Amino acid sequence: MIRRTGTTSRGIRTPIIKSGDNLIDIIVESVLLASKSEGFDLHDRDVVAVTESVVARAENNYATCDHIATDVRRKFPQGEVGVIFPILSRNRFAVNLRGIARGARKIVLQLSYPTDEVGNSLMDIDQMDERGIDPLKDCLSEERYRELFGINRHTFTGVDYVEYYRDIIVKEGCDAEIILANDPLAILDYTSHTLVCDVHSRDRTKRLLRKAGAETVLGLDDLLTESIDGSGYHEQYGLLGSNKASEERVKLFPRAGKEFVDAVSNLFMLRTGKSIEVMIYGDGAFKDPVCKIWELADPVVSPAFTNGLSGKPKELKLKYLTDSQFADLVGHELEEAIRHAIADKEKDQDFEMNAGGTTPRQLTDLLGSLADLTSGSGDKGTPVVLIQGYFDSLAD
Repeated sequence: MIRRTGTTSRGIRTPIIKSGDNLIDIIVESVLLASKSEGFDLHDRDVVAVTESVVARAENNYATCDHIATDVRRKFPQGEVGVIFPILSRNRFAVNLRGIARGARKIVLQLSYPTDEVGNSLMDIDQMDERGIDPLKDCLSEERYRELFGINRHTFTGVDYVEYYRDIIVKEGCDAEIILANDPLAILDYTSHTLVCDVHSRDRTKRLLRKAGAETVLGLDDLLTESIDGSGYHEQYGLLGSNKASEERVKLFPRAGKEFVDAVSNLFMLRTGKSIEVMIYGDGAFKDPVCKIWELADPVVSPAFTNGLSGKPKELKLKYLTDSQFADLVGHELEEAIRHAIADKEKDQDFEMNAGGTTPRQLTDLLGSLADLTSGSGDKGTPVVLIQGYFDSLAD
């Protein structure tokens, strides 16, 4: 029988996951129950994607503002911290900022503009141009920012993040000074003790600060890298990838890795005889076309995955083949020619040319983005996503 569908993505409902739950058993059992209930079969190379949120919750990977404050006091004993390029987010950074402020005497907060790293806006870019502000050079004080741009509320949340972050700092009994500048070295006019908070450009920011002679150069990935008084932690990412759990607690990025995904895959093999690929996923790597916000606030899309998900897809672009190489063919002859081209692509010496500009993204970035869009971040109750037919092609 000819298959009439290609890739399918299903959100799989699970029980509510709590700390200490046997997540491996829950994942496998939930997929098998859905298969039986919905009448679909599992196949070799199906992909089971598990959101990082439930993985971290099951392993009880949490920390409080007091834990963060303790680590800040240890690593910034002088009590002065230049906090550079944080994301503007109640979920992603506000609780971290509360903990940092609790452990400090003074914070100089440097925000990038016209947006933060992932696209949250602090000003209208056209107004920035009209007022003659050069984002490559100009450093704005909070007072100058207000004079030029007034109150700027987030498009979706309505939050004025300059005011919001100032209030968080001050309420912890910490002095606050806020500047807007895109040159990381601008902070050195205020303090030589720096905490780098950008996610994807953090290595460059740290390098520039060290080269310029900053006394202290640490990042969010250097806080909570070990347990503080029994807290959760992450050896590699620290506070990067953390999410708000409450006003006083954050859930850290999951520590579970290769051992976890392999254990889930092995249990699927034991229960079904099928070789199932497994990955943990966080934010998808996509940009909203309306608000211009890039979703990827996690350090990576997928912190752990089975071996079959490494690398990039090797695909031909059908519209390019149809319009160029096989432009003179139609109907059955066209379909057969394309099927043969796909079947022979591993032997194709001109593969890159015939690929026709297909973007070579990582498999886990593509699959993680699909899983994130499928599960959402709200109340769907589907922290596990089953993706089928992803590795099939028209030639199969």
